[in-house]
Amino acid sequence: MRPAYLSTQAQTFAWLADAHARAEAAQTKIVGRPFDEGRFHDHMAHSLARFGCGQDKIAMRAHELSDCSHTRWSEMQVYRLEEQPKGVGALERTRFFTKAVERVFDRLYAECATPPTDLVHVTCTGYDSPSAAQRMVASKDWGARTRVFHVYHMGCYAAFPALRAASGFAAAALESVATAPRPVDIVHTELCSLHLNPLLHTPEQLVVQTLFADGFIAYGVRNEANWDGRSPGLALLVQDEQIVPNTLDAMTWSCSDWGMQMSLLRDVPDRIAGALRAFVDRLALRAGLGEPELREAVYAVHPGGPKILDRAREALRLDDAQLACSRKVLLERGNMSSATLPHIWTELVKDPAVASGQAVVSLAFGPGLTICGAIMRKVTK
Repeated sequence: MRPAYLSTQAQTFAWLADAHARAEAAQTKIVGRPFDEGRFHDHMAHSLARFGCGQDKIAMRAHELSDCSHTRWSEMQVYRLEEQPKGVGALERTRFFTKAVERVFDRLYAECATPPTDLVHVTCTGYDSPSAAQRMVASKDWGARTRVFHVYHMGCYAAFPALRAASGFAAAALESVATAPRPVDIVHTELCSLHLNPLLHTPEQLVVQTLFADGFIAYGVRNEANWDGRSPGLALLVQDEQIVPNTLDAMTWSCSDWGMQMSLLRDVPDRIAGALRAFVDRLALRAGLGEPELREAVYAVHPGGPKILDRAREALRLDDAQLACSRKVLLERGNMSSATLPHIWTELVKDPAVASGQAVVSLAFGPGLTICGAIMRKVTK
């Protein structure tokens, strides 16, 4: 499901330059310092062009927050920068998140008459209790038939813990439910556009601000015995995860008074790449994949950024075609945090160039540094 507003990367760069200049002007006015807003705007435009993720890597990004689609600052919901140079506080951002995600669930389940056995809600960009997933289940009077489970604040790799939980729920439902089998649903709702502080002008933050986008996606998990074979999908063979030694501070995602703030060391792609070959070899061994089949596999790699994909390609000795879907999703949608990898899985399922039975090696990364992965097979009948 596309969020409401779509911007080219060029439009986003222009918006960010305006936002940083407007925020700095408001801050200097508060402290009574002289300030040349036009000159600072030009400086920020130059810095964004130097450090930001370019248009050749990300062409478009979508946002549920209308603020990111215009520069009428007095009409903003979150980025009323002349009043609050950092944007509004975490409480107001959370209120927007709650209402937006409720709308997403309402749209996703508007025509759904059969409730899932379990509903797994995944996000790292907003929390409220009861959650939007719980509110939807209650509104449909599914409370006695659908259990809600939350996979929160894990970042970009969270699709794998969600999949692990859903697989267990699907197996348990097969054993305990005598009626017609129902799926386990996973729903991702990521609103990264809520978490920007335009008073942070460092290269690290410019990378973050030009990389992340909003994304929504839902998909079902079934035990093999319950799969009707009428639609293609991915058969899960094995999963695993590990924390790379001595990398705890390499990437963080922390609550602040204005929202969530990311820190990101420049060598994160190198640290991940250094552990990747051994991790994939262990997965392949557990899945019973030999070297020839592993060489012919397609790869669904979370595009944390263009350099992540470049270093993964080098470390695993892949060709361009093996990573084509990962680069396509990054180009067309940006980094949607945990929602990104399921979008790549969807592309692989739809892609006629990926044959039925072909192995799919899927990888994602996040704070820890955590590496998560799975080996699957595409199935069409």
